[in-house]
Amino acid sequence: MVSDTPASDGSASIWSLAGRLEKEYTTQEFDELCFDFGIELDEDTTKDVEEARAKGLPTPPPQLKIEIPANRYDLLCLEGLSRSLRIFLQKEQPPAFTLSIPEKIQEVYVESSTSPLRPYFASAVLRLARPMNQLEYESFIDLQDKLHQNLCRQRRFVAIGTHDLDTVEGPFRYMCKDPKEIKFAPLNKEEEFTAEQLMTVYETDRHLSRYLHIIRDAPAYPIIYDSKDRVLSMPPIINSQHSKIVAGKTKNIFIDTTATDKTKLDIVINMISTMFAEYCQIPFTIEPVKIHLPDGTSHLSPPLAPRSTTASSSYINAATGLTLSREEICTLLTRMSLTASPSTSDADALDVQVPATRPDILHECDIMEDAAIAYGFNNLPQSMPTTNTVAKAFPVNKLGDIIRKECAMAGWIEALPLILCSHDENFAWLNRPDPGNYAIHLANPKSLEYQVVRTSLLPGMLKTARENKALPLPMKIFEVSDVAVQDPKAERQARNYRRLCAVYMDRKAGFEVAHGLLDRVMQILGVPFIEKKDNEGKYGYYISSADDPTYLPGRAAHVYYRPKPNVTPSDPTPSDSTTASPLNTIASTLKSALPSSGSGSGSEVWSRDINIGSLGILHPSVLGNFELTRPCSALEIDVEPLL
Repeated sequence: MVSDTPASDGSASIWSLAGRLEKEYTTQEFDELCFDFGIELDEDTTKDVEEARAKGLPTPPPQLKIEIPANRYDLLCLEGLSRSLRIFLQKEQPPAFTLSIPEKIQEVYVESSTSPLRPYFASAVLRLARPMNQLEYESFIDLQDKLHQNLCRQRRFVAIGTHDLDTVEGPFRYMCKDPKEIKFAPLNKEEEFTAEQLMTVYETDRHLSRYLHIIRDAPAYPIIYDSKDRVLSMPPIINSQHSKIVAGKTKNIFIDTTATDKTKLDIVINMISTMFAEYCQIPFTIEPVKIHLPDGTSHLSPPLAPRSTTASSSYINAATGLTLSREEICTLLTRMSLTASPSTSDADALDVQVPATRPDILHECDIMEDAAIAYGFNNLPQSMPTTNTVAKAFPVNKLGDIIRKECAMAGWIEALPLILCSHDENFAWLNRPDPGNYAIHLANPKSLEYQVVRTSLLPGMLKTARENKALPLPMKIFEVSDVAVQDPKAERQARNYRRLCAVYMDRKAGFEVAHGLLDRVMQILGVPFIEKKDNEGKYGYYISSADDPTYLPGRAAHVYYRPKPNVTPSDPTPSDSTTASPLNTIASTLKSALPSSGSGSGSEVWSRDINIGSLGILHPSVLGNFELTRPCSALEIDVEPLL
């Protein structure tokens, strides 16, 4: 949302923007301009405010509410938005942001004590031609707040501080220090507090209390001092009252940014400095700051140099359906604040300079998109495709939909649990050993609850039952979804399998209910029932008693599938193996999680049998692990062999 507080004469935000664009826009005209530029006007409150004022009612300031793409940080303030629209309308050229050469450069020394908490630091100085007025000052502060909320993730990744450079004196020091030894008057307060006391003072503050947890439990807090030991700020919490910038007074602004992420740090310092560089004595010229790092190296900040890249004119034309020359494409890219020229070494290439204000340009496709926006999406040629195709579902997805529909028609309720779970939930809580090199582990899990990708649907179903155990009985829930296991032969070292899992919970275990669902699914799929293993039926399924620790002893069975002779069902997942049968691959993969009692060396018919899953009454220890007190029956089968 881009908003303006009205000036003293009551002018509304759309008039402020119109003044910068040198044209009075109606709401519809401005809406069309926003659409052409790739943004969206959500609401213009000017008319409502004027009607309310005519009635003598108190009203908030009029606002333009504009939906901005999440990666366009350069459009989050009036200055950046109006500049980009002027360039788009070809009323000005993209500015060239440069670093000045000051007589005495400001310096910041970063101490090694900051390394465990917030090790990165960037800075810049804005030498303004005149002090900011109230509107410009509020836009400056508003941009900081917007960056803090989105890119900086509530100041966890980056925190911004702004100071009146005339009230402090460099060189500056950035360090971490015992909170009891830090003492200063925070912003908008005259009384001095220690950093430890500030944690208590701001506990009830509606705005700052949300940031206290970032450093509260740390043994030392980040702090920035000037050469006379005056505090500038304690990032990421609060700035000092001493260095406060004041609208109509401050001409020289010192910007500090501290971070845990170097990439985000560079984006933030570039955004803050470039968006308001138009107010500098020499427009778009920013005074650098020299940053001294703990390892003895140093560099200048901010990193304003444009990034050089290339784009193919033939790719842009092919993707947009146009036949533009390289010069015409360069003109389009210039309207989107990019600097482009035909390459002298390649007849198809464009040399593109991506400014510091466009961190969203990551790939050639982003350049192509900008060219299409500048040309106008509504102006792109429309044509029929050169090839005709008929879309259809993957066989495994179609099979899953059939099973899902039949389970629902049989009175079962579909559940959609998460695909991640803890290691214990996946193995120990089901009384199953971890065979090793089987489950896919997350390298850096957010919490213990999300350690592995599930190799069974059963943990998710039992957690669903646990969270809904207050509902009336019986509970009949099912899921048709994927599990994933390691597979060194696959291109991505992993393989997915589609499964059906169902859990029945009531005052009685209801083994026959789970068995009935299995029979119904097989009936719909046309798979006949084989009464027993040694039956010489050539095709079908049967169940055989099994000793499975997930289930009660004597109350568990494995489900076996006997495919048709000389027919190998297709495997919907990719494989590097060309010799092994997909069914054998499935059987070997399931062997660890679903142990088989063995079919012996009997007939050739038996050798085709595949253990596709299990069903039974869950063991009381399994129910206890998931905090369930009612008996449950469960069914879990692999449905891919049924294709």
